[in-house]
Amino acid sequence: HVQLVESGGGSVQAGGSLRLSCAASGLTYGRYCMGWVRQAPGKEREWVALIDSLGSTSYADSVKGRFTASKDNAQNTLYLQMNSLKPEDTAMYYCAADGTYGTSCYGLTLGLGYWGQGTQVTVS
Repeated sequence: HVQLVESGGGSVQAGGSLRLSCAASGLTYGRYCMGWVRQAPGKEREWVALIDSLGSTSYADSVKGRFTASKDNAQNTLYLQMNSLKPEDTAMYYCAADGTYGTSCYGLTLGLGYWGQGTQVTVS
């Protein structure tokens, strides 16, 4: 049974920082693409960061230079360090994992795989 549990969300002032964590269980961590996606009320889901099983990362243009995704395979944990937060970063942030396409994150971008329940980030 795969489970992804996010934590670390909260309220912060613009310019501040938050670090999100995603604890994964029930999967062979190093063989999955992992990622963070966010969704604000009334807006489409937006991919924020992806890390493939080889450790390569990619980011949405809106967060490049401000957000950093990383993972600890030994601890089965995914992180998202968010700096210089802006009000437009306000959203529910979800952790996701998929191994459908091997090392690629393609399946995750299609909405495949496993998803957490989300953690709210509010920037004012």
